[in-house]
Amino acid sequence: MKSALVTGANKGIGFEVVKELVRNGFFVYLGSRKLENGMAAVNQLKTEGITNVEAILLDVTDEESVKAARASLGEKVKVLDVLVNNAGISGGFPQSALNATIDQFKTVYDTNVFGVVRVTQAFIDLLQQSNQPRIVNVSTAMASLSLAADPASGSYDHKLAVYQSSKSALNMYTINLAYELRNTAFKVNAVCPGYTQTDFTGHQGTSTPAEAGKRIAKYALIGPDGPTGKYVSEEYFPEPASCPW
Repeated sequence: MKSALVTGANKGIGFEVVKELVRNGFFVYLGSRKLENGMAAVNQLKTEGITNVEAILLDVTDEESVKAARASLGEKVKVLDVLVNNAGISGGFPQSALNATIDQFKTVYDTNVFGVVRVTQAFIDLLQQSNQPRIVNVSTAMASLSLAADPASGSYDHKLAVYQSSKSALNMYTINLAYELRNTAFKVNAVCPGYTQTDFTGHQGTSTPAEAGKRIAKYALIGPDGPTGKYVSEEYFPEPASCPW
């Protein structure tokens, strides 16, 4: 049975990604920075008949926590087929380019950028043992430089200096990671789940968590002819190649 790790998966989009992967034949390790929250999520899934799942303590901002999670997972599996870097934070509001503090930037980047780097580097050896390894970094259309700079764009007047820049940095990391792995079986993509109704958005949005989970899982499940090194935002752009970064 193939295995997957989803970070920040005890609720919201990550929780739905777990469901989709289990339904597609995976055993999924549900990463949560508080183990009790992860275990509660697993218990909820089991009431829905989703049993191939296990909670794992994983705080992406804590180097020791990431190392411990890698050691723990390594005792359970020798191969990791999918990594979904879903854990992310908004950083609160407002987020002015002139007034946001350095601490705000550091806090958000520590989860949204450095956390992805920590987890990816820690688990890359297990992923390299897979025949079809997949890495999905959860991004956002708000990270698109093209859209953010276009007065005609619907997102032009919605600026979050800290959050948007962190996800733009994540997109660039994704490009570099995909490039380094270009001559391997890896597929590495940044995927926007859409404007999703979760705690993150105050339960506002145009997509349900279930719809968002399917968008993310789709790129964890792509075959050998699927894209790599792309930014995908299916709610806004139908083709990965046409999505503006």
